[in-house]
Amino acid sequence: MKYICEVCGWEYDEEVGAPEYGIEPGTKFEDLPEDFTCPLCGVGKDQFSKEE
Repeated sequence: MKYICEVCGWEYDEEVGAPEYGIEPGTKFEDLPEDFTCPLCGVGKDQFSKEE
């Protein structure tokens, strides 16, 4: 599943993770820490939407 930051468009892909930000491949979006923020613009998880 992929999630898109509604503010800047950064994409989080659960299969790929974000190793450059310390997030292992296969990490589900809901398993990211509650204080996770977009690495580009800094908004919280509540500003991400599931890509259809």
